[in-house]
Amino acid sequence: MAIFTTTSYPLSSLVEDISQGKIGLPEIQRPFVWPNVNVRNLLDSLYREYPAGYLLFWETGAEAVTKTIGTHHHQKAPTLAIVDGQQRLTSLYAVIKGQEVVRANFKRERIRIAFNPLQARFDVTDASIVKDKSYIHDISVLWRADANLFDFAASFIAELQSVRELSNDEVARVQKAIGRLHQLPQYSFTALTLSGSVDAETVAEVFVRINGQGKQLNQADFILTLMSVFWDEGRVELEQFARAASAPGDGSASPFNHFISPSPDQMLRVTVGLGLKRARLEAVYSVLRGRDVTTGQVDNEKRDAQFALLRAAQSRALNLANWHHFLSGLRIAGYRHEGMLSSQTAVIYSYVLYLLGIIDYRIPKQEMRQAIAQFFFMASMTGRYTSSPETRFEFDIAQLKTSKDAQDYLGRLRQICAQTLTNDFWEMTLPTALATSAARSPSRFAYQASLMLLGARALYSPLTITDMVDPEIRGPKATFEQHHLFPKGYLAKLGITDSRVTNQIANFAVVEWPDNIKISDQSPEEYAAPLDATMSAAERERMLHWHALPSGWWTLPYDEFLLERRARMARVVEEAYTRLCGSSPVLAAPLSVAELLAGGEGGNVEFKSTLRTNLHTGQHDEKMHLAALKSIAGFLNAKGGTLVIGVSDDGKVLGLASDGFLNEDKMALHLGNLIRDRIGELFAPYVHAHFHEQDNERLLIVQCDPGPRPAFIKDGGAQRLFVRGGNVTIELAGNAIMDYSRARFS
Repeated sequence: MAIFTTTSYPLSSLVEDISQGKIGLPEIQRPFVWPNVNVRNLLDSLYREYPAGYLLFWETGAEAVTKTIGTHHHQKAPTLAIVDGQQRLTSLYAVIKGQEVVRANFKRERIRIAFNPLQARFDVTDASIVKDKSYIHDISVLWRADANLFDFAASFIAELQSVRELSNDEVARVQKAIGRLHQLPQYSFTALTLSGSVDAETVAEVFVRINGQGKQLNQADFILTLMSVFWDEGRVELEQFARAASAPGDGSASPFNHFISPSPDQMLRVTVGLGLKRARLEAVYSVLRGRDVTTGQVDNEKRDAQFALLRAAQSRALNLANWHHFLSGLRIAGYRHEGMLSSQTAVIYSYVLYLLGIIDYRIPKQEMRQAIAQFFFMASMTGRYTSSPETRFEFDIAQLKTSKDAQDYLGRLRQICAQTLTNDFWEMTLPTALATSAARSPSRFAYQASLMLLGARALYSPLTITDMVDPEIRGPKATFEQHHLFPKGYLAKLGITDSRVTNQIANFAVVEWPDNIKISDQSPEEYAAPLDATMSAAERERMLHWHALPSGWWTLPYDEFLLERRARMARVVEEAYTRLCGSSPVLAAPLSVAELLAGGEGGNVEFKSTLRTNLHTGQHDEKMHLAALKSIAGFLNAKGGTLVIGVSDDGKVLGLASDGFLNEDKMALHLGNLIRDRIGELFAPYVHAHFHEQDNERLLIVQCDPGPRPAFIKDGGAQRLFVRGGNVTIELAGNAIMDYSRARFS
């Protein structure tokens, strides 16, 4: 059975079907992004009868009698949704009907295209063309309901003759050109109409194949299209909220803020997360279509019920009181403006969790805001929603939506934070994350937020950093600047010129900008020692603490200074987070094996399919031994962790049969001998192995405690040191071994 039909569609019929609502042409399905010159080129192609590309429609499944939710101008739900060709149809409809379009910045604009009949030339109308009588200044007038073609042509010719002579041939040419222009709506497009039974993935694939130059469709596009069909008011509400949030208002209530100008797509994610408790829009689309998973048929009642949930959720998501109360939680967390955010997704998903708390669990707003401030600090600092954000949030929301009551919800939210911000994170992961020159690093912003949480003053200044940060102020220079503690000019004299080294986060401190100019490229001892000498002992202690500087820091070699300061900066951030929590950090409860598998691999969890068997060859392989030993040593050298053997990298339970041991005692003995022979007898008491049944398969769980000293692996004649960092195990060599050992085991 063919999945599409081909139709020759006159432009006049397309315009009429859009007017009647048969074809959905929403303003926000994609904002109109074409420059007006593209519209001019399209009209010129149609006038010359050049090919103008296919149009791609998709049957919505809406019946002609189906009413849209709300009271928008459409009298019935569109039976066809535009998948490809929206920019072309929007521009043609706007020109022929003389209507405004909505730009990407949400401003409305009339597209005015001019036409010179003598030259058969189209142009975008501008001030010079308006003064030129050889042009029809706005061709939209030709298709007005009250337009008379003969009267219009006669009037145009008379106006032109008032400024120049026209020959009989030129008059005839003008008349013919105007007549041909008037017939433009008779141009026929080729339209491909996909069946309503086709799924979203197939539609997206068809779109990409016939329109290689276009944007790839995402799931938000499909859901916004569905909203345009069955709940156009809801789509318009998203557009209006996004538009109002993008610029300061006129003094009335507005979603505008200094953190985020959300797109309609982003606010749609909030609505979906709150109403349907889902993060993956791929699954949401099928639910909203009301498609039965067994029959594949669309159930109108199911569809209406899902849209009812969406409608109720959206009213809460777009509520200005909820929106601004949530955003004040970001300020509580120490963040002040969009320049401190490395991920807008963390804001959006945190807002979903805030709304779930106050609406589904009726948690008092003040209490929920405090909890979400802690969660946002963690999520922003760790880049929780930077990589595979839908997958991560789907896991988070799955843990939270089954909470029994308000206290259980808050407890689970804080548990997620505790399981992420372990001792290993503060002592190893965060200092490592600070070893970067990236200007928009999450760890940099977390440190800046921490300084505000702690009420810190700028370096050698009486002003608090919080007082210096005002998102309303936009001057030629920032109120505070990030000053190089070891100035670039000074480092250049030492032969250090690589910007990735000179611009390390640990080489920056917040100062007032007049101080930054004054310091210039002096050596640290030249400018810092005199300033330090003017401070009292108490003031000096506080200043050094806030700015993570050891006493006499200017005397340290640059590389040692960076290493020392990163560790101190991490401790400042930990102190600020502890203060934000109002007490000592919550200790994470031990995770069950099921929870370990659901959470996936991370800083303290790793999966291995086998202990000794290569699944590709079916043979015992020394590389498999080494892979397991690397994980164990990496955990011993960090802050401990769990190795699960019998599970693939993606969390699928495989069991232990492939390793071919006679029994579990033999396997445990084999692992113990490996550890003693290859890592050392000293570390055997720090590794605890036991077997566990999961999904009717046996697994070997290897729990590793932090080791007492560096654990090297014997690999032939070499001694190799591995450490766990983030969700990977890395090998150290050379000076890195000494630096790490000193920092970790001293």
